[in-house]
Amino acid sequence: MSPDTLAGMTDVEAAARRFIADVWNARREESAYELVAEECPGLGGTGPEATLAWHRERRAAFPDLRYKIVDVVAAGDRVAVHWRAAGTHVGQFGPVPPTGQVVSYSGATFLRFDEAGRIVEVWSCTELFQLLQQLGVEMLPPAVSGPGA
Repeated sequence: MSPDTLAGMTDVEAAARRFIADVWNARREESAYELVAEECPGLGGTGPEATLAWHRERRAAFPDLRYKIVDVVAAGDRVAVHWRAAGTHVGQFGPVPPTGQVVSYSGATFLRFDEAGRIVEVWSCTELFQLLQQLGVEMLPPAVSGPGA
């Protein structure tokens, strides 16, 4: 692997770590405008503002939410981040009213960067079932109807 390739990998890893530290944890919204490309899909649109919309919505439900990086893997223009999050549910979360419950859950976020080092794609897998269980949401399988039911 060439030194240039290695440096590029380090740069995208550093940018991913900064995205989590600044945007997710410190609420430094100005960092999203430096790190997120205009074409990056987000909540209801694209670009930094659409990315921030998702985070604002999550922060409304969990104002003290903090993410801890467990592991990072960087290759080429992509970074995978395994993280753990914890926070207190004090605002509406989808259909779930505030519970005051402290939750802890984990997930993985996959980022793709353009040649300028800006995020053009964010895709996350979250242990949503675990989170909802901690909030006391009862999940029942759908009722079976028809023959044999």
